[in-house]
Amino acid sequence: MPVMNTGLLERGMRNEFGETFEKVPTHWANLATTIKSDADGEKYRWVGAVRQMREWGTGRVATGLNSESYDIQNSKYEITMEIDRDEIDDAQTNMITQRINSMATRAAAHKDRLLANLLMLGAEAESLAFDGKPFFAADHESGNSGAQSNILTSNVTTPAKPTAVEIQESFDEALAALLTFNDDQGEPMSLTDRGLYIVVHPALKLRWLEALKAAFVGSTQNVRDQVDTNIISFPWLTDRTEWFLLKTDEAVRPFIFQDRMPIEFKLVGPGSEEEFKKDKWYAGVRARYAMAYGRWEFAVQTTFN
Repeated sequence: MPVMNTGLLERGMRNEFGETFEKVPTHWANLATTIKSDADGEKYRWVGAVRQMREWGTGRVATGLNSESYDIQNSKYEITMEIDRDEIDDAQTNMITQRINSMATRAAAHKDRLLANLLMLGAEAESLAFDGKPFFAADHESGNSGAQSNILTSNVTTPAKPTAVEIQESFDEALAALLTFNDDQGEPMSLTDRGLYIVVHPALKLRWLEALKAAFVGSTQNVRDQVDTNIISFPWLTDRTEWFLLKTDEAVRPFIFQDRMPIEFKLVGPGSEEEFKKDKWYAGVRARYAMAYGRWEFAVQTTFN
């Protein structure tokens, strides 16, 4: 009787998964600082800013650093797919390959989905930043920063369909806020307008591209196309009246990706007890990591009203 080479089949599934996983376009790596984790969770001590240069005067004056701690716990994630042994015997490999590709796509996009959830929930009471306030809040304060708000509103005619000019005005306000946030020494956090990402609902992406990237809006020259902005959308965003401005070229970005164990793919079945008892194979992925809030000073949420 014919002998099925399950080793080749398993290697083919693994390769198919890996190739599809690598091809899925994602944004999380540009928006989050990646930190390798070697424990169940990690504690971060946010060290305050160094004071401004001063005249020498009578000599050096040493100052301490403000610090606030922040804990991030890793979570475990999985996808498991059941494969009927008969599908293998009947050479229905195309159907299996399609499901493997779907699994790879889901796994690759998962970090973006987690980040989108952080954006949507950022103003909720339980969504805390390192200062103990909601990530998007009107009353952030640390040391000598003064009270600062990274949650704004823009009045527009139709909130779900803002015009290009209304989008421009909203962007101007958010950028002004982002570039004037102070650290705990009262000094500006952002020294340039580079590394900017704008996250919008998919239904509004073209409107944003027109508003910020077109050479002219109406009969007015658009100087905003000279600002270093990347306009992206997440399909998981549910409120088209909200948008987010993020600055991503600093040492710590608005979000932290804590990597404990990367995605691993396994196939259980050939010669296993599960195959013997149930005539089933199982393909699955597993990973441990966390997506969490980083520096609120590099993020602004705006709602169209």
